[in-house]
Amino acid sequence: MPKDMAQTPTIFERRESAARSYCRSFTATFTEARGSELFTADGTRYIDFLAGCSSLNYGHNDPDMKAALIEHIAGDGIAHGLDLHTDAKAAFLNALSRHILTPRGMDHRVMFTGPTGANAVEAALKIARKVTGRTNVIAFTNGFHGVTMGALAATGNGYHRGGAGMDKSGVTRLPFAGYADGVDSAALLDQMLSDPSGGIDAPAAILFETVQGEGGLNAASAEWVRKMQKIAHKHGALLIIDDIQAGCGRTGSFFSFDEMDVQPDIVTMAKSLSGFGLPMACLLVRPKHDIFGPAEHNGTFRGNTHAFVTARVATEKFWADDAFQKELAAKSVMLTSALKEVADLVPGATLKGRGLMQGVDVGSGDLAADICARAYELGLLIETSGPNDEVVKILAPLTTPNALFREGFDILLRATRETMSNLKLAAQ
Repeated sequence: MPKDMAQTPTIFERRESAARSYCRSFTATFTEARGSELFTADGTRYIDFLAGCSSLNYGHNDPDMKAALIEHIAGDGIAHGLDLHTDAKAAFLNALSRHILTPRGMDHRVMFTGPTGANAVEAALKIARKVTGRTNVIAFTNGFHGVTMGALAATGNGYHRGGAGMDKSGVTRLPFAGYADGVDSAALLDQMLSDPSGGIDAPAAILFETVQGEGGLNAASAEWVRKMQKIAHKHGALLIIDDIQAGCGRTGSFFSFDEMDVQPDIVTMAKSLSGFGLPMACLLVRPKHDIFGPAEHNGTFRGNTHAFVTARVATEKFWADDAFQKELAAKSVMLTSALKEVADLVPGATLKGRGLMQGVDVGSGDLAADICARAYELGLLIETSGPNDEVVKILAPLTTPNALFREGFDILLRATRETMSNLKLAAQ
């Protein structure tokens, strides 16, 4: 057992809000982090398979990003700039355009919002409603888009929706891809929108994640995504893809919809966009839909210049060619193979997700929690997702060395084996 586990961080219990969450499962007080590892003051080491909930795709304290940020700060570079023109913002936009947008034929403009993904979703919904003059938005079962009011209306999770304290309106929810056996939700949506008595108001937008991060790693097929784009445009709606958790390489390429032959009207981004774990969110919007007036949607921290510095380095370092993407493809195979070993220990368990956004559905939230708790005792940070928290979910940094990946997998395998053994003993 790690030395720090017996210690109680009483200041957190005394002064921090009861809304705190991850620290309830991971009670250690962390002081250092490098790559895919976290450390406490006494040197206890943990392997990080959480990565800031996919906010640290390139690991903790990437040395190149850190050096660029230190140089910027030491040179009295701009720290806070609202949306003023700065050299750091120009450098990031140039890198994004050169390495990400232009190669994909994307003419999208970049709108910087407040620092969280939920704020990017709010801005996207506002744009869609202003462009179309409509209010209804199509969202899907198990989708998670944030907990501010507009984003929460599009979020499926009942626990989070219950925290609003008021009605959530303006959204029609349909089954996500594969949600209901034998139901083609794309065909159903098209039929209902085409029927004047279908009961669905003409939508401003269709909003979804291609892989549902918090919803249980449910992955939509390329065919389903293409159908949704066709339906959106047929019925005068905007297609919004929420790439906040699934983007920045998490599913194996920069965008989760790469190679699907779709061109979303709006893409929301945050989490690993800064590359360094700094708050940064934006949306990519087609020029014809870029209709907000000056400051019609804004945020005091929409110009996080420090995040621009590290985001530029991340873009140039990892996405200037296809070498990193090839590494991710190999790691994805490694991850799938490792998770099959875990699934084989749990009767009825199934693999979920794709790319480096995969997990194992063990069929029970209690079982998944027990496995993750034992993994933490053994030195691995890993969490759950799904409507009942039944999916053991791996979000390791994409840069995790193979040997460390294997070490983390071995801990997860041991935790699963011991948890299942304890269950069998208890049943005897």
